[in-house]
Order: sequence, then C-alpha cells, then structure tokens
Amino acid sequence: MSDILTIASLGADALNDILARAEAPDAGRPLEGQGAALLFQKPSARTRNSMEMAVVQLGGHPVYIQNEEVGLGTRESPEDVARTLACYHGLIAARVKDHGWLESMAAAVDVPLVNMLSDRHHPLQALADMLTVKQLAGRIEGVKIAYVGDADNNVARSLAEAAVLLGADLTLASPEGYALRDAPDGVRQTADPLEAVKGAQFVYTDVWVSMGQDDEETQRLMALTSYRVGSELMAVSDDAWFLHCLPARRGLEVTDAVIDSPRSAVWRQAENRMRSARGAIAWALGR
Repeated sequence: MSDILTIASLGADALNDILARAEAPDAGRPLEGQGAALLFQKPSARTRNSMEMAVVQLGGHPVYIQNEEVGLGTRESPEDVARTLACYHGLIAARVKDHGWLESMAAAVDVPLVNMLSDRHHPLQALADMLTVKQLAGRIEGVKIAYVGDADNNVARSLAEAAVLLGADLTLASPEGYALRDAPDGVRQTADPLEAVKGAQFVYTDVWVSMGQDDEETQRLMALTSYRVGSELMAVSDDAWFLHCLPARRGLEVTDAVIDSPRSAVWRQAENRMRSARGAIAWALGR
C-alpha cells in the first residue's frame, strides 16, 4: 500500500500505472466491504463527487466527513484524526489547508492516505489533466502545454511535476510575482502569454482568486487582466484544446467564447477526475 501526497513523490512508473488503471474499463473491487474516509477541511463539488463515485466503483463505501465533525488541528491533532479513521476504513483521503498535516496523518497510520488537495499540491487534478491530454493527443510525451495566469499555486505545481515526469513540454506564463517559485527543472517560465501559447496543443488556466485570497482580489485582478484566455490568445496556438480545473470565473481568467467552444475540454477533464481517482485509489491499495 502507498500514499499519494504529491506527484513528484510517485515517479514516472507509478504515474503511468495510475493512468493505465484509470483507463481500464474495470479496475476491480479492491475496496470490497471496506469504507473510505473522505475528509474535507475545504469544500469541493468535483472532488467530492469524483471520489465518492470512484470508491463505489471499487466496491467500497465512501464516508463524507466535514471538518466541523473532527476539528482537524483544533479539537484533535491530525495524527489522532488519522488514527481514529484508520480504525474503520481501508483508505483515508483528505482535502486540507496545510500540506504538513497530510504528511503527519500519513506517518501516523498504515492505511493509504490520498491528497485530495492541499495548499501546495493537487495530485488528483494533475492526474486528470494528464489523462485528458493522453486521450486527446494520443500521447503525453512531447505534447506542448501552455499554462497562463497565476502559476504559483497547487494546480500549476502538480501539473509541472507531472509534465516533467511524463515528458510533456510545459511553459508557464505569469506576471511578475506570480511565477511558480519552485518550478522543477525542465519547465519554462515567461511573462509573455503569447510566447507561451504559440504552437501549444493545450492551453490551461485557473482562477485568479482562490479560496482564502479574497483580500488580494483587487491586486490580483489588476496584475492578471492581460493574461485572460480569450479567442485572440487561443488563435496564436496550434488549434489548441482549452483546459481549466474548474470552477471558472467566466469573464475573468477565461471568456465564454473559449470555455464554451468546441475545443474546450473542461468537461472531459471534470469527468476524468473520477477516472483518475479510481486509478489512484486502486494503485494506492496495491491491488
């Protein structure tokens, strides 16, 4: 059994194994007769639905747990929460504010722990991204991906780690102060969105103001306005597919014309969250 905390910790072989399991029409029932604790310190529509359905498809029983029910880090330590949940479940998955809490939880128990999102990493989203690229391009290695906007976040970090491990050609385009500070070797960064998007097969963006950043909204909108993905920017690409992890703030980071276009793959991406979660859980359980 293995944890899934970051993309980088998995390695290329594990990533390819997870994607193969995600594409398999039948991943078996490794959770037969077992529960899966899904702990949400931060709410999510796609993560909850995709994880619950993935657990069901693997024969398990998903238990949705809100933070108010456990008081992660206040009422009980992350380690004690994990120890309690491990008494009942064959898998623990958590969506938390502090990545360090995931590491503490994983170290405290023997059952696999899956990161559903932390402040620094979003491995399940990156798996869905790579699965979408593979389906639409027929491969991952050598495919050119441009990420435009605020790149110093969990989505871009996990995407960058996956791209390097699987051989995709990733360029991040961000204004000063919004570049990925710990970008892995092999990922290019630029302040020019036109440079990044030129010839790209996929153009990816994310929200400019995430949960917990409301006090920075005015500053962020001013810095990122010229990084909006609209039809003119997409025209510079190689007839690219558009990607977004959702939810999207239409009219800010992306226009309606782009997200609703025939070249938008955002709903395939969303559907692939379930497939990639299924593959990730099956891999973590080692069966």
